[in-house]
Amino acid sequence: MPRPIEALIHTDALAHNLRRVRAAVPDARVWAVIKANAYGHGIERAYAGLRDADGFALLDLDEAERIRALGWRGPVLLLEGAFEARDLELCSRLNLWHVVHHDAQIDWLSRHKTQQAQRVFLKMNSGMNRLGFTPAALRSAWARLDALPQVDEISLMTHFADADGARGIGHQVAAFEAATRDLPGERSLSNSAATLRHAQAAGVSADWVRAGIMSYGSAPDFPEHDIAHWQLRPAMTLRAQLIAVQSLQPGDSVGYGSSFVAEQAMRIGVVACGYADGYPRLCPTDTPVLVDGVRTRTVGRVSMDMITVDLSPVPLAGPGSEVTLWGHGPQDSLLPIDEVAACAGTIGYELMCALAPRVPVRMA
Repeated sequence: MPRPIEALIHTDALAHNLRRVRAAVPDARVWAVIKANAYGHGIERAYAGLRDADGFALLDLDEAERIRALGWRGPVLLLEGAFEARDLELCSRLNLWHVVHHDAQIDWLSRHKTQQAQRVFLKMNSGMNRLGFTPAALRSAWARLDALPQVDEISLMTHFADADGARGIGHQVAAFEAATRDLPGERSLSNSAATLRHAQAAGVSADWVRAGIMSYGSAPDFPEHDIAHWQLRPAMTLRAQLIAVQSLQPGDSVGYGSSFVAEQAMRIGVVACGYADGYPRLCPTDTPVLVDGVRTRTVGRVSMDMITVDLSPVPLAGPGSEVTLWGHGPQDSLLPIDEVAACAGTIGYELMCALAPRVPVRMA
């Protein structure tokens, strides 16, 4: 039989999360962000749950071709724009909208031969200091784009650095408003954190929001808020089975480095999952896990192909028992991916994107 591990993609959860986006910003249109192969869920699998979005936002041309091949005829936005001049040829052929964030992209557009003018999103650097024109340079870039016959409509966008934290977005909203005042065009400001936390704040209202991590059932501001607070549902479950059970006596150790030593007699289960499957090696003892839907903990180091778990709360568990590493478990049990990620000192995004190719994936 195949190794007993698999990932499940829950299209009903994706659809539910998209409805939560719309409830938070009922007057805005929604980009479903499907970069990084839909955050590890697979574009083709995620499409079934996100097809009611108003558009899809992604990074590269391969992803754009895949979403068009699925039959999507609505807006598709390249979030980092063209990487070289010839990318614009595919933008014309696939009718892609694309971000413009530096002068070379405007130069490429000026030389692009096309009979169909293109929709662009002019990006401003309002304080994130990654991509975008500074406030001082924005109007000059807008004027250059507006003069090009290759350009149809110019929209305006920025990206928030602290929407999930205490600093908030006020300083960036103010910079964006000051720089774009009187410029025509639709606006796109909010990512998932801003959509959930700041949708009602003055100046944040925009024509498009970019729903990334919240679409997949992770809280963008965990641990301040969890998915229950935001009424989100996990779209990915990683589950495996116990393949062995060991009985420990006081003083017995577990795994590489003997980092866990039993203080009393206990049973541990060996799970068919390890860091080669995408489970974080940095997860320490006491990382939460579900066995047959019962919450327990990992013990010892994560190995390449196995982890070990404490079976004290589940005395009847044995080989073949279901283990939920994150997501939905038996009997309506649930282990949010954010909790596991926090134990590894990271965020749910990374765990989703790190799911290994050797793990079978199917739609639930």
